Amino acid sequence: MSEDRLASMERRLLALEDAEAIRNLKSHYAALCDDNYNADGIAALFTEDALWESPSLGRFQGREAIRAFFRGASGIFSFAIHYSLNGHIEIDGDTAQARWYLFMPCTVAEGNQAVWRAGIDHERYTRVNGVWMFSHKRSEPLMNAPYAAGWAETRFL
Repeated sequence: MSEDRLASMERRLLALEDAEAIRNLKSHYAALCDDNYNADGIAALFTEDALWESPSLGRFQGREAIRAFFRGASGIFSFAIHYSLNGHIEIDGDTAQARWYLFMPCTVAEGNQAVWRAGIDHERYTRVNGVWMFSHKRSEPLMNAPYAAGWAETRFL
């Protein structure tokens, strides 16, 4: 096998390993969110200067601000299951970006209201000391509808 072909295989293998590590990062994030919003665990997945933002929930710059937000998240959502779907990951050296569809059946704590939530997560990642971490996570809402009524009549509460 030629050196060029071997180098090409090594690059492709590294890209596959990196994409799998990012999928695992995303899965770990969802599991921690579904574990009553484990703030310390979630914060540890973000770089020190990361940005987490959602039009309906706020904008939080830095790991400590992200941690503080998630300490109160179970007061917003008393129950949630995060389904991350159709991930499209692009690797560029020690940085990457991805787009994921989010489907999130949940209970809004205020009023104990069952809700269907869906959106698109736009994310950027950085490899820090060999470990992939979130550097920017932005949610784009697609629907936030009451469970009983569904989304056909009203897509957003």
